[in-house]
Amino acid sequence: MKEYTQLKEHYKFTEEEALILKKLQPRMEKLADTFIDEFYDYIWGFGRTAKYLKNNEIISRHKIKIKAWFINLFSGKYDISYFLSIYKIGEIHVQIGLPTHYVNSAFTFVRTFVLKSIEENFENKEQHVREINAVEKIIDMNLDVLTSSYREEELGKFLSLSRTEKGILSSLKKFNSFINYFLALALGIIAFFAIGLFVYDIYLLFFTDIKIEKGILTVLGSLLVLWASIELIHEEIKHLQGKGFAIGAFIMLAMAALIRKVLIYSLSTEKATELLIIAIVIVALAISYWLVSINKRNSDNN
Repeated sequence: MKEYTQLKEHYKFTEEEALILKKLQPRMEKLADTFIDEFYDYIWGFGRTAKYLKNNEIISRHKIKIKAWFINLFSGKYDISYFLSIYKIGEIHVQIGLPTHYVNSAFTFVRTFVLKSIEENFENKEQHVREINAVEKIIDMNLDVLTSSYREEELGKFLSLSRTEKGILSSLKKFNSFINYFLALALGIIAFFAIGLFVYDIYLLFFTDIKIEKGILTVLGSLLVLWASIELIHEEIKHLQGKGFAIGAFIMLAMAALIRKVLIYSLSTEKATELLIIAIVIVALAISYWLVSINKRNSDNN
């Protein structure tokens, strides 16, 4: 419990600020029902709220608890018992798998709602600043304690591993980082060669006896491959920034390479069989790309 006794000290939260919050409580209590209505309008915009608030009974119970928490935010009494109750709320969030993103976003609403009320009841600048400072600190401390539940859950999982498991996990993370950077370098090399292929096809078009229609189609095919390579590099950059692995971009590159062959073979009657096989593969890749895109869209919406 030592960290909770130091929490107010770290945030430089004073007894004077606790008293300021206590004086705000009657006003905030009157706004509690409005707060709940607007809070629910806000969180339903997340898209996946229904996953955690599954029926009317849970919603009703949740509203009561949120309202009590909101009023208690201005209780003026912020001891170990108060912060323990906040920590337990965080533990429940961890148990139901609520993402920390939702918690942080919800606190943005809380902060905005309270500060708006303070602005609407402005009396004098000095008191106004004190109220804002007190509100900012108590909201930040609540968020700190809530998210600490998530940090300790992750730390607990890590500490429960044996030394060998920790070593393997750390090695795999390092190896994964190495592979990602190697892949980024390899994609850069591929893009360089795609540029070379494009330039070579331009050379064939203007300085050899290749037929003009075949040369143009070949150049267009090379340009398509170059475009797909650039798109793949773009997706890999996003992956290195922490976003998901873009399997769709790899499918797109494979389609681009095959389409280039189709453009070239389309002028040859001797390549009918190969052209049919490639066309079937392209259709299969297109279906795969469509399925991946649908799955990604559903994941983003959820």
